[in-house]
Amino acid sequence: MLRSLSVRTRIVFAVIVLIIFIHASLSYTSTTYNSMTSIPNLVQSIREKDWHVDKVPDQYYLGDVTDPWLKEPRANATLVMLARNKDVKGAVESIRHLEDRFNHRRGYPWIFLNDEPFDENFKTRVKLMTKSEVKFGVIPKEQWRQPSWINETRAEEGRKKLKAYGFVPYADSVPYRNMCRYNSGYFFRHELLRPYKWYWRVEPNIDYTCDIQFDPFNYMQEHKKTYGFTISMVEYIETIPTLWDTTKEFIRLHPEYIAKDNAMKFISDDGGDSFNKCHFWSNFEIADLDFWRSPAYMAFFEYLESKGGFYYERWGDAPVHSLAAALFLPRDQLHFFAPIGYEHNPHNHCPTKSSGFEENHCQCGPEHSFDERPESCLGKFMETVGALDMGKGW
Repeated sequence: MLRSLSVRTRIVFAVIVLIIFIHASLSYTSTTYNSMTSIPNLVQSIREKDWHVDKVPDQYYLGDVTDPWLKEPRANATLVMLARNKDVKGAVESIRHLEDRFNHRRGYPWIFLNDEPFDENFKTRVKLMTKSEVKFGVIPKEQWRQPSWINETRAEEGRKKLKAYGFVPYADSVPYRNMCRYNSGYFFRHELLRPYKWYWRVEPNIDYTCDIQFDPFNYMQEHKKTYGFTISMVEYIETIPTLWDTTKEFIRLHPEYIAKDNAMKFISDDGGDSFNKCHFWSNFEIADLDFWRSPAYMAFFEYLESKGGFYYERWGDAPVHSLAAALFLPRDQLHFFAPIGYEHNPHNHCPTKSSGFEENHCQCGPEHSFDERPESCLGKFMETVGALDMGKGW
């Protein structure tokens, strides 16, 4: 048979026979070679490579079951999101980001709140994103809707005035005002949050851009912090023209609530005569729920509520929370989470090299961080708190 073949064909045939002979010999004499070249193992290897590329990017890998951090006790804490059924896409994206970057190792429960019942689509898609316990709550109508005692004519005039400026977000939105009022005075009263001491506020359509390789809740507990943030900025003064005067009225009525070593310098450049508009951007906040439940804050909110500024103007929960935290807490209980990369379009906080950019596998650009913009109040906060805020902060 070989004689009838060309010389070239016979050479190729001989090479193939030699390769088969060598493969058979190595498979018989070397278990390592046999394991590497078996068909099932080759198929599995291909599958694993595809899975790592498509499902779990390397930058999200934080540890394995031998990691001692996995054994660290969890705080009495929960992750909280206020969302509507139509926000499901943004909610799912936010959950996935926080789970990948942090919570898949810690397993903190999620609580979702809505002014109407969540539909099955929202519930199903959200549950697919986490292995943690998930609870869904409905906000009582009286806590969400504009109170009946509000003068609607005056409220409408206020909305028209804001809209006329042309640059104020949600200028004429009543639902937005409902949300600000609810986050200012009611979310911490919801029955689903009552068992918890700590919360982490999460919004739809946000991104965590760095691995979070420590537990912020435990850090807050261990270092006696009460309120934590990532971004601070100036507020649109047009939305809160009487908020500071109302706050000063409350201070005169209740001087006993003002902390001895407070952060007045963060919110005022003239000793409290005027408000410099600096506040913590509250769409990210990690805080002690007991602070909002305290006599000082409850009295403060009720006083603000009585003035109707949430509807006659557009008082946001961010300046309300910020004024309370700056006045009723010692300044060393406020904390800047420098290592936590966070983005809520159009603003973001990106860690610098000294605060963990490389070791936390950040995908943001420090040069584009909001911290560097003139509207940022981070410098003012650092000046106020100074060297008090260290560790997982600066």
